[in-house]
Amino acid sequence: MLLPFSHFTTSGNRKQPRYYCSQQPSHQPRLTHLSHNKFATEAHNKQPASATAAKGVGGALYNVATFGAKPDGKTDSTKAFVDAWAAACGSTGRPTIHVPQGRFFISNAITFNGARCKNKGVNFNIKGTLVAPSNYRVLGNKGTWLAFQYVTGVSISGGVLDGQGDGLWACKVAGKGGCPSGLTNIGFTSSKNIAIKGLTSLNSQLYHIVFVGCQNVKVQGTKVSASGSSPNTDGIHVQSSTGVTIRSTTIGTGDDCISIGAGTTNMWMENIKCGPGHGISIGSLGKEMNEPGVQNITVKTATFTGTQNGVRVKSWGRPSNGFVKDVLFQHITMVNARNPIIIDQNYCPGNKGCPGKVSGVKIDSITYQDIHGSSASPVAIHFDCSAKNHCTGLRLENIKLTYNNNKPASSMCAFAGGSSYGLVQPKGCL
Repeated sequence: MLLPFSHFTTSGNRKQPRYYCSQQPSHQPRLTHLSHNKFATEAHNKQPASATAAKGVGGALYNVATFGAKPDGKTDSTKAFVDAWAAACGSTGRPTIHVPQGRFFISNAITFNGARCKNKGVNFNIKGTLVAPSNYRVLGNKGTWLAFQYVTGVSISGGVLDGQGDGLWACKVAGKGGCPSGLTNIGFTSSKNIAIKGLTSLNSQLYHIVFVGCQNVKVQGTKVSASGSSPNTDGIHVQSSTGVTIRSTTIGTGDDCISIGAGTTNMWMENIKCGPGHGISIGSLGKEMNEPGVQNITVKTATFTGTQNGVRVKSWGRPSNGFVKDVLFQHITMVNARNPIIIDQNYCPGNKGCPGKVSGVKIDSITYQDIHGSSASPVAIHFDCSAKNHCTGLRLENIKLTYNNNKPASSMCAFAGGSSYGLVQPKGCL
């Protein structure tokens, strides 16, 4: 099983979560970075004696205010949320945890552990805002603020998560060192049948929303917002997961709007608005020699506004047995996006750790269909593929991209194979 969010690796100037496997049986989950946190370790152990519940739709209703949460934005409500989870987890039916209007200060990282829950799912009905500490050093090395592990059938409706990450961003941008890695706002690992609707994630220190080792995830009507200059603040990161659907979601942040990591299959993204940000990226892949591939990925009906990239595939220039195949980018609008269509297989920040700068990742069967708009860079189509494992099966169909709205753009290809159909502007180099 995957145990995420405990460590980070450095990818150039970019911090990335490092995930690793454990042979522990699933009925004995091991908490990593939160093992010292009494809130995390007690979250599923026992139901508080004071727990009271009203009747909700399908099961009991647990109001965090009943457990002592205060909507003043100052009083620490961490224990109230932990106790509400313990009560809901210990009940049968389909319980609901209700968070009323107001600002609730959550001073510590929490793990909502579902390994011993007695029901098939818990609903979170959030009307208010959860607020992280403004001092980034308090939780900056604890990985994930709200971590869900081994849960089934959890749904989150509404609410705002305010990570208050601007202080850490400033620390990182200053380049003086000594900054913690940062805190992901919310993450799910080794979980299934997850639904998130209408959630807003603000100003996360690091990634906003993360899914690792998950199955059957639905995200809809979600908003992610952070400064365009905020470092490493990916909007939604998906890795080693299958059956993830993201619809009608707006993301503006300082890194990838959506990043797709190794081992991700059967992922669907539709009606996505991205900008500011670095676009939708498959990768970076191929940093490790033994790495699962990415397959059956669809991005349909998306708009990129002022982004650093549009639709991107990125792999390290080093040996790997990873692959990318069966990808569709369809009905895409670019509004002054740099690098609207790009494959970069020579990624090697700092020119370190890339012997020969040759990527082992195999890229095959990627279709770009009905992509139009304006590029902020002269080269609107750039396929920089591996000299050892050439890109194959690339397909361009009905593409119309101009430079700075009305100037001719150009294309550039290296070791790329495929075909063009219909109008392709700029003229393809396949």
